Amino acid sequence: MLIRNYVQQLKKEFKNYSGADLIKDLMAGLTVAAVALPLALAFGVSSGATAAAGLVTAIIAGLVIGAFSGGFYQISGPTGAMAAILMSVIAGYGLQGVFAATLIAGVLLVLCGIFHIGRLTSFIPAPVITGFTSGIAVIIAMGQIDNFFGVVSEGSSAVQKLFSYGRLGFPVNLQAVLLGMFVVLFMVFFPKKWNAVVPASFLSIIIATVISVVMKLDVETVGAIPKTLFLEDRLDIAALNLQDIKGLFGPAVSIAMLGMIESLLCGASAGKMANVRLNSDQELVAQGIGNIILPFFGGIPATAAIARTSVALKSGARTRLTGIFHALGLLVFMFILGPVMAKIPLSALAGVLMVTAFRMNDWKEIRYIFSHHFKGAAAKYLITMAATILFDLTTAILLGVVTGLVLLVSRLSHIEINYEKVDMSRINNADERLNKKYENAAVAYLTGTIIFANTQNIEEILVKMQEFDTVLLSMRGVSYMDISGAITFMQVLAELQKQGKKIFLCGVPNSTMMMLKRSGIYDMIGENNFYWSVERALLD
Repeated sequence: MLIRNYVQQLKKEFKNYSGADLIKDLMAGLTVAAVALPLALAFGVSSGATAAAGLVTAIIAGLVIGAFSGGFYQISGPTGAMAAILMSVIAGYGLQGVFAATLIAGVLLVLCGIFHIGRLTSFIPAPVITGFTSGIAVIIAMGQIDNFFGVVSEGSSAVQKLFSYGRLGFPVNLQAVLLGMFVVLFMVFFPKKWNAVVPASFLSIIIATVISVVMKLDVETVGAIPKTLFLEDRLDIAALNLQDIKGLFGPAVSIAMLGMIESLLCGASAGKMANVRLNSDQELVAQGIGNIILPFFGGIPATAAIARTSVALKSGARTRLTGIFHALGLLVFMFILGPVMAKIPLSALAGVLMVTAFRMNDWKEIRYIFSHHFKGAAAKYLITMAATILFDLTTAILLGVVTGLVLLVSRLSHIEINYEKVDMSRINNADERLNKKYENAAVAYLTGTIIFANTQNIEEILVKMQEFDTVLLSMRGVSYMDISGAITFMQVLAELQKQGKKIFLCGVPNSTMMMLKRSGIYDMIGENNFYWSVERALLD
């Protein structure tokens, strides 16, 4: 099925493809390459690997994932969010641990695509995604303190590194800071209309490197860029043991989850821009294949990246060849500009990542949540962000979703019950017999769900209806009833019957009626005591 859909996708994508389209794809690919180059180098360094690892990741991901992607517009490579996860993996298991976790994550992503697991991302609330993104942004920014200020820290996480400065000191390298600040200010104030021609990140890195070389600044640099796709540090299956693999399974799940979330969210967003729907299953398989292959070249995990993808679309991308041309462009940069890239100051790359981290935040949604005082959304956002910073991705997403579910149940548990004595004069009744029949009748109007969390409210019906001999329950507003609610409701109705009261159930929705029938309430009350409305019950 996946293969057939992929072939059909290619036929549709390249139908009536022309030389002009090829030129557009080529130019769009080279534009994306210019944007991707500094990011690939920066994310490679920030992950705890090397700039070369980031570059190789972008090249292989562009070629492999780009070729099999579920959307022609998807551009994959190393990302800041992934780099944040890898810091702790490298601290515990080294680069071989990262390679092994990437391989496992790739297998998991392929399985997710085959078994349609990607659909589950729709159950993650938007504030949780936003909180996770903000948490990742904080981790990225904290992880760049060493390179930006030219200092040294210790620890397996960004928080541990931050606290280590109290012990190790904070001897600032002023030259590094000035270069980093130059890059930050350059990117912030660079005119947007010029950015479409020459990416600010690309240009700022070039200028910072020239300044560093000409002035012979004493700052750390990227170091040698090998002229090969097969890096010296790459996956060595023989070096792995069963104990390490067991320990790496958790990080691999986090990598796979992040890859799935980032890629599908990027695809959904870019798909709207391109007016082409993403094939989510195909995308996950493509991401999986790419991440299975990457460790054998010495690459780190890759996902679809919204920044590079949006640049591709804005640059006129027509097909998936854009992603492939972007990878080939990076390959040319690697072979031709390797000696130049080796001299790029790490503080300059840190500046790029500082700005990138700030821009990762969905400030529009964050302002909307807090300005409109959405307390539940704010709680999910803050809890997820804090958990992302303090723990790991899996824990953060889990806590965010659980918080969302708790808040949802809390809201669903609210049921409003309004009581009113029957007044036959309000329904244009001239039948004295009916007036006498219902002179001691009352209606309870139920609005909400009848679930385990609000059974006490249901039990109050017994108290409120104690003095009446006829009880009408208007249930038009009851959209759902669970088994706990049904049991309590049945007990209340049984007690009312025991007291000799006449009971009518009115306006029951179909979904709630199904539960009444399954639980035995329908048979207990009797078919003749169900009515479409309270008025119809009173006039019958």
